[in-house]
Amino acid sequence: MVRTAADAAADAMHAAVFGEAGVEERVLEEAAHQDSVFRDAVHSATPRSSARPGGEAGGSTPWPDLSTTARGGSPELGDFIEAAGLLEYDPAAITRIYAGHPQRLLRRLAQTLIPIGLYLLGVGTDWLLGMLANPERSRARARECANLLVDLGPAFIKAGQALSTRPDIVPPMLLEELAQLQDQLPGFDSALAMACIEEDLGAPVEAIYASLEREPISAASLGQVHRGVLRTGERVAVKVQRPGLREQITLDLYIVRNIAAWLNQNVRLIRSDLVGLIDELGRRVFEEMDYFHEAANADRFRALHAHNRLIAVPLIYHQATSRRVLTMQWIEGVKLTNLEAVQALGIDPDVMVSIGVDCSLQQLLEHGFFHADPHPGNLLALSDGRLAYLDFGMMSEVSREARTGLIQAVVHLVNRNFSALSKDFVSLGFLAEDVNLEPIVPAFESVFGQALEMGVSRMDFKAVTDDLSGVMYRFPFQVPPYYALIIRSLVTLEGIALSVDPDFKILGAAYPYFARRLMEDPDPSLRQSLKEMLFDGEIFRWQRLDNLIASASKGSQLDLDTLLDQVLDFLFSPQGGLLRQQLVDAVVERMDAVAWQATLRLGQRLPTRLQPPGLRRRDPWEASEPLLDLEPVRQLVLILRALPGFEPQLLLKRLPRLVGEPDLRRMGAQVARGLAERGVVRLLRDVLVAPQRSADLASA
Repeated sequence: MVRTAADAAADAMHAAVFGEAGVEERVLEEAAHQDSVFRDAVHSATPRSSARPGGEAGGSTPWPDLSTTARGGSPELGDFIEAAGLLEYDPAAITRIYAGHPQRLLRRLAQTLIPIGLYLLGVGTDWLLGMLANPERSRARARECANLLVDLGPAFIKAGQALSTRPDIVPPMLLEELAQLQDQLPGFDSALAMACIEEDLGAPVEAIYASLEREPISAASLGQVHRGVLRTGERVAVKVQRPGLREQITLDLYIVRNIAAWLNQNVRLIRSDLVGLIDELGRRVFEEMDYFHEAANADRFRALHAHNRLIAVPLIYHQATSRRVLTMQWIEGVKLTNLEAVQALGIDPDVMVSIGVDCSLQQLLEHGFFHADPHPGNLLALSDGRLAYLDFGMMSEVSREARTGLIQAVVHLVNRNFSALSKDFVSLGFLAEDVNLEPIVPAFESVFGQALEMGVSRMDFKAVTDDLSGVMYRFPFQVPPYYALIIRSLVTLEGIALSVDPDFKILGAAYPYFARRLMEDPDPSLRQSLKEMLFDGEIFRWQRLDNLIASASKGSQLDLDTLLDQVLDFLFSPQGGLLRQQLVDAVVERMDAVAWQATLRLGQRLPTRLQPPGLRRRDPWEASEPLLDLEPVRQLVLILRALPGFEPQLLLKRLPRLVGEPDLRRMGAQVARGLAERGVVRLLRDVLVAPQRSADLASA
């Protein structure tokens, strides 16, 4: 049965609605509206005299089946794996498929194992001769490995990119070379691209697009992009998958997976689960090859950031999208790395970088759904000052627990609590629970200690991750897939930012966001982390609070009302008990000092014979004490006054809430009790007893 454009649209809409949660209704309504308009345009543009193969009749508009005629019987457009029904990564199903077609496997084995074997033979010879001790020779071999992966094709490129974020598996020098792998290949025959569009969408190209450039404007390992205009007038970018790609990648994954299994079984030095790594890669690549999945990702991303007027995300035209064809809104912009072009738009490149960093951190720590491939081609500066995100094939999710764990790890890092930091790596899945952490703690101290001397905001993220990679390679770390993609995303983003500002530090740019989340997030785990940040034992560190609020105020999305509410929430929470006690003690000290000074002044006005023994010959100013200024309140007021946009009315608005707090009433009772106790002590020690004797009693 021939699939029509309407069928493709229905499938795409179903995937967008049911395959991904959290997409706002208006996004889906917009896509449905596009579908209706598009079908009307195709209906009017397609000749009614055409007939479907097999003489199918009916009232609907008939379209020819181009699945065979368009390619003239050539096997290039077909896909053996897709024909076998394999649309999701399934290692067991792949094994069964190739067990029945050994000739396909043997041909590809010859193409891959011979160059791989020759490379390994060369490396082994260098190792035996001691030549790898020469850094230049090692670097050359690492570069040769990266080039070999490019020559072997898309699956090996993807595998190399995945390994570039796995310091627990790959030595640091090879890691650097793999990180530079470019996902760019020459384009394929445009005639095949047009035939693929017609086969997948079930209509002639002219019936779908008013115009479509035959030559691609860019090409990568999975497909290429053509520029066009829909029949309804919208300018679009059309991504078309390479014919036969699914078969080539599936076969290569099958070969690499078997190599990984052999290495895990026979090379004891390899601690990580290489088969698990290949399976994770396989799942992600299959998702990338399914353009329905990418379309749903784009819809979800656009809905999550719909409130952010600084972020642009292209519309997806689901009615012109299939598993191998993706039609999206054309966005005119310039790469962030093209500084002259960005400045020509009247835009400050530093502002664009700041928008990108804030958005990435929001994706990572707030939504838990982030763009894992923000390379320069996927981030565009627009003339209206917005930052556009493109290409949503490689996305990843971070659980709420992992997001909280990452913020807790930052707190322990800032506090130099490396023992707690090592436990964070266990809870985040980097280390098994039975791993001995004792030798890892000093390794962390060695990596982070010197970097922290300059402050978190000035830490060199790339240098720290490189040093940390060495630690992960020496100790039994296993990098979780989500973390590998986070590092890939942040390192790529920092690389873009460094091309704009050579002094850029991504941790310095990110810390205000961490600080704001720590101050504003009501999560109980983060409340505990805030307490750890602000208290040193039982001593409240006002300087830390000052630094934290100052850092949070540097963020572009600081909500001062929310921040003040969260400060009060913390003060009256179980974690704020020590701070409340400090405030009570300070108030008691302050009021007792004021009352004692007033008593001394009153005593000076009495005739000497009427003065109590303790008030005779006493200086009324001796009551001046260090806590006379009520230090906690003074510190807090100074910190709040330094915030941009702070006004006293913001505190006055919260007086009704303060009056209604049960803990505030308990604090009042504690103050009254403390003053009563001090009053009795003052009376017996300082009023009724002469000063010298009082001093003797105090010393006794």
